[in-house]
Amino acid sequence: MNSWLQDFAYRIELRWWMFALVGLLAVVIAFMTVSFQSVKAALVNPVKSLRSE
Repeated sequence: MNSWLQDFAYRIELRWWMFALVGLLAVVIAFMTVSFQSVKAALVNPVKSLRSE
């Protein structure tokens, strides 16, 4: 596998902090999405929600 990968012209080194950064970014995006939906649901008038169902 290593000899096959050595044939590529462009190489990058993967560091541990790259994975940590992407994981942290995913958690932040998930938290922001859940927070936005929670605030949106909390601010809606419950009477309008019950009328539409």
